[in-house]
Amino acid sequence: MRITFCCIGTKPEPWLAGLRTALPGAEVEVWQAGAAAADHAVVWTPPQQFFDEQTGLRGIFNIGAGVDALMKLKLPSQAMVVRLDDAGMSVQMAEYVCHAVIRHFRELDAYEADVRAGRWSYRKPSERAEFPVGVMGLGVLGARVAQTLTQFEFPVMGWSRSLKVMDGVRSFAGDAQFRDFLQASRVLVNLLPLTPQTENIMRLETLSLLQRGGYIINVARGAHLVDADLVALIDSGHLAGAMLDVFRSEPLPVEHPFWQYPNITITPHTSARTMRDLSIAQIAQKIRSLDAGKPVAGMVDMQRAY
Repeated sequence: MRITFCCIGTKPEPWLAGLRTALPGAEVEVWQAGAAAADHAVVWTPPQQFFDEQTGLRGIFNIGAGVDALMKLKLPSQAMVVRLDDAGMSVQMAEYVCHAVIRHFRELDAYEADVRAGRWSYRKPSERAEFPVGVMGLGVLGARVAQTLTQFEFPVMGWSRSLKVMDGVRSFAGDAQFRDFLQASRVLVNLLPLTPQTENIMRLETLSLLQRGGYIINVARGAHLVDADLVALIDSGHLAGAMLDVFRSEPLPVEHPFWQYPNITITPHTSARTMRDLSIAQIAQKIRSLDAGKPVAGMVDMQRAY
């Protein structure tokens, strides 16, 4: 078995060592132009040249949860695209989103600003019932986030392609219920996959439906959000602010207006990082299952792009 590694921006040596240990006998090498044909590929944002050369791949294993970068490329028709199921990312995502919700709900950002200015301030506590949280996308990560938020006794709703049944989470599904979902939400958390249907889903038309004083948390992809529309709704007072971890251009350009808004909190795409050892173990097991003709979790539906 030959495995090729093509993960742009990722230090390859620890991955190669881990894959060789997990799959003894396999040849595991970093891809270079003109490399020998491989059976499987471990990838992150590979170039089109990679797939133009590696036309015989049986499995393409993406080291992140999102496969939108692969959807832009022409892939070998016979290859199965497989994403990570979790690999330690869901608990990180739940931590990040719960922190963002609680920070906004408890006005900890305002307290921090007051303390830095030397002010000892007090704010009337808010009621959780007044802060319904809507989670867009109830896959592995979204479901973990929604269920964790219920532990803090916020009203929690979820919106996805099909109805989901989760304790403590009110489920909405499809285009027919999207408007109702937004109108019922004050805090909106985005965990959708990026597809042609979800690109620009957070725009003036949709974000205006949120309850006044709404707050946006985007931890999916920057292209889900129309930046200028978010700024306009904050300026108008309809939205209170946002916590954003993903952007259309990364790093976020220094001239971008988000930097100038104290009520927009920016983090550098760090809400949930791939845990290498867990990912290697999962990919190795998936490769073994695929080669044995067994079912493999995390298969990507190429028509839906997730």
